[in-house]
Amino acid sequence: MWVGLDEVDWAELKHNYGSAEDVPDLLRRCAGPDPDDAKDAAYDLLNLLFHQGGWVCSAASAALPFLLRLASTPEVKCRRTVMELVARLASEAQQVREQFLDPSWQPAWERALPEVLVLLEDPEPWIRRDAADVVGVCGSSGELTLPSLLRRLQAEDDPATRLDVILALGQAVLRQPAGVHAAEVFDLLQGLLDASEAQVRLAAVHALAPSRPDLPEQRLELLLEAVRDLSVELWRHTAAMDSGGQGVQHRTAALFPGPCTSFALGLLNDHPAEEQRTGALAQAAGLLAQWRSPTSALLPRIAARLNDSACEARFRAAELLACLGPTAAAHAGEVAALLGDNAARTTRKRQTVGEAALWALARMNDPRCLPGVIELVAGTRSGFASSSASYPATAGWHHAVLPSLPEVLGYLADHVEQLLPAVCDQLGTSTDQQVINRFCQVLAGWGPAAKAAVPALLSLMEDDRHWNSAALALAGIGPAGNGAQELLLTRANTGGTHTELAAWAYWKVGGEPGPLLKVCERAAAQGSIPRPVLRKLADLGPHAARFADRLRAMTTDTGPWSRVEAAHALWAATGDTQTAVPALMTAVQGLAKGDYLPVMLPAVRHLAQIGPAARPAAQLLHAVPLHDPRLRSSGGWRGFTQDEDIRTAVDELLALCE
Repeated sequence: MWVGLDEVDWAELKHNYGSAEDVPDLLRRCAGPDPDDAKDAAYDLLNLLFHQGGWVCSAASAALPFLLRLASTPEVKCRRTVMELVARLASEAQQVREQFLDPSWQPAWERALPEVLVLLEDPEPWIRRDAADVVGVCGSSGELTLPSLLRRLQAEDDPATRLDVILALGQAVLRQPAGVHAAEVFDLLQGLLDASEAQVRLAAVHALAPSRPDLPEQRLELLLEAVRDLSVELWRHTAAMDSGGQGVQHRTAALFPGPCTSFALGLLNDHPAEEQRTGALAQAAGLLAQWRSPTSALLPRIAARLNDSACEARFRAAELLACLGPTAAAHAGEVAALLGDNAARTTRKRQTVGEAALWALARMNDPRCLPGVIELVAGTRSGFASSSASYPATAGWHHAVLPSLPEVLGYLADHVEQLLPAVCDQLGTSTDQQVINRFCQVLAGWGPAAKAAVPALLSLMEDDRHWNSAALALAGIGPAGNGAQELLLTRANTGGTHTELAAWAYWKVGGEPGPLLKVCERAAAQGSIPRPVLRKLADLGPHAARFADRLRAMTTDTGPWSRVEAAHALWAATGDTQTAVPALMTAVQGLAKGDYLPVMLPAVRHLAQIGPAARPAAQLLHAVPLHDPRLRSSGGWRGFTQDEDIRTAVDELLALCE
């Protein structure tokens, strides 16, 4: 097994953690008699040679023949983990750019392919499945791989292995040159669409869909029948999917090139299995996270799941209604009925159904959430996030999570009067800097409506630990906080940290612009004006006209955030729309095509502030309200609110420029 192992100069090769000199020992341990140690060694190799992907390292190319020898030896206890590593490397080699692919990989793979094909005949079904998966994801042509796969399918009597081989055939037949067996494979897969076994029919659709994207829509009933059938659990034993009902639902939904509302509606039909019902909600959420058009059709079905017997289904239904927010307000009464539902998910945070309902009502601006929110402000332990978090925007996938308490409060600005006593009580009694900072940020967001909090904030201004948090809140509240002028001016004149914040808050509560201008001049003297200073310059309006030349130069900055904030500050200081509007438009060019980046929201809002002079931007963005895909860069609930916010800003811009 180890012939040639010591002849490799492993110390000169690299893996994800540096030198590969530790690889030979790990390979030998994989073949050791202790199954636990062998498994640990195999997982270490998986981490070293693959980790999270992104490249194929030189150590992987050198290790490949030895990995396959391990996989071919029945006595090896970790054969499946080794095969998983081979599959990941073979797949990654087809996806990474050339500069991230070790030059030795392709020759090593070409030498290794015959050994992989031999594994299709292994006595163990799970090794045959793994081998089929490797052949499916690798880059070897159909000419080289189809004959072996066809022989395997003809001889195979294990149901799960047959599914893996069918999927591999669908992948291999598309890799050129496909060879003389290509037509035979397509005919075979077409025939399997009418097979007696539901999961074989499903596998055939998956295998053919890449070459026939219209097929899933044509065979919609076939797909729904298969994914909702009890036999769908067979996929849990496959290598290609390795999942039960929910995973198969997700993989099948991904076959549709656009928003297939009919598939989601079919999944949402009642089903005796909890996994099927919760999976259906997950697929509906993934669809709605990506597209707007299915909302009206899916909303009643989602609301119906608020009465589901399964805690996870009720939670997901309420959380998804929270994401839809105002659009789902007609179902607020049904949501409110769940406020006392303390059934908890099995997640680490143990979020409850009642908490999801509270969040949904907050997003709907429904006052029935206020008692529960006030309890949370008072410090009641909950499943809400401890801090703000973002999740990636993944196609067809939704992260069902709760926000942080400050984020919930941010949607309740219409109910400040009822919430302020609890917030002020926390400001007066808490010694936790993070708690005070979070609530001060909420007050800043509430703005002048939070003026009743000024006495509590004045007390915090006397405290060296908390004054900067209080200053932020007072700046947001504005002139109603003018009782803090002297304290803020003193902080602004003493220098040190947060001087800029103190000078800005002093101006916002009604003070003179001089201290802030001095701070901004010092910042500008250091070179390019930092983004936080640019925002403060915009607040100064015409008082910042002395910075016009610097701001005008920054409107061509390579960084979009600096460019946007500089253009806004220039317009606020001078009224120069001829420079500001084109600069802001450069940040929103992609929005007109359906792309979204966070910098676009302030850019559109600044353009709306400019008004009719921003008509060229309105003409550029006139079709944005018609875009069906959600405009988002984040996943989870934030992706929905990003879409709402940018569309609201565009609507305002269009209305002002009519």
